[in-house]
Amino acid sequence: MSTHPAGRELGAFLRAHRELLKPADVGLTATTRRRTPGLRREEVASLSGVGLAWYTWVEQGRVAASRQVLEAIARVLKLDDAGLRHALRLAGFHEPAPAVGEGGADRITEAIRPVLDSWPTSPAVLLDRHFDLLGWNAAWGAVWGAPELLPADRRNLMWVMAADRRVRAVLRDWEPLAMSVFQHFRAQAGPALAEPRTGEVYRYLDEDAPELRHWWGCHSVAELTVRTVTVEPAGLGPVRLTLSSFHPVDDPSATVLLFTPTGAADRARMTELVEHPLRAVGGVEAERRVG
Repeated sequence: MSTHPAGRELGAFLRAHRELLKPADVGLTATTRRRTPGLRREEVASLSGVGLAWYTWVEQGRVAASRQVLEAIARVLKLDDAGLRHALRLAGFHEPAPAVGEGGADRITEAIRPVLDSWPTSPAVLLDRHFDLLGWNAAWGAVWGAPELLPADRRNLMWVMAADRRVRAVLRDWEPLAMSVFQHFRAQAGPALAEPRTGEVYRYLDEDAPELRHWWGCHSVAELTVRTVTVEPAGLGPVRLTLSSFHPVDDPSATVLLFTPTGAADRARMTELVEHPLRAVGGVEAERRVG
């Protein structure tokens, strides 16, 4: 039996969560000294109702587990909803298909661009399954910096959140949102985690933000749920934005992120920022990190 990248990702994810649990967490009594942290494979296998050899092969990425088996393992490992969805996606269940055919990314970008532009004071961006930035509106560029000024190979939301100094300069409480972007990517990426583009983005992150390597090296997952963030463009004052997201029906593997001004004062400040974008750039744009 051979392994494949998506199977190895699933195995690493399950192993990471197995090592986080204590016997008492699943109603067992630890009677002997343990050389390794967490539950043993045989304990997870027994509680899940599968054979030890089979569970071992699942962790090693050597077999394709059924949905029923994965759900049983998830219950034992106490995965939350995001964790279960992540495991199922890695195994190929309910994985949204990317845009089909040559030029699929271009077609979805052109289809969504008028939607992005219809929100003149709400920063909005279209992401593909690797979180590459496919399209954005003027408000996005005014707040986060113009993506077209970045090298094309680093035009990725994870890279922007981790390595672009413009984001750190304007986003209050930068770290929680940035970490959530990485966790959400893993939660929704599924087999895309094993694709070459994901590896390329991680290599650029290693080069440009090595101090944050633990963000893309861990196996935690979470959904990027609705939340309010505060940005502080230079000379403008704080602006509260409500983050939401949705998937275009034509390509469920794509994602649109939308930052909507929370109140009237926030809308007024966003209008000022979009109409006079240079006032918020100051010296920050020149300091944008580009690898």
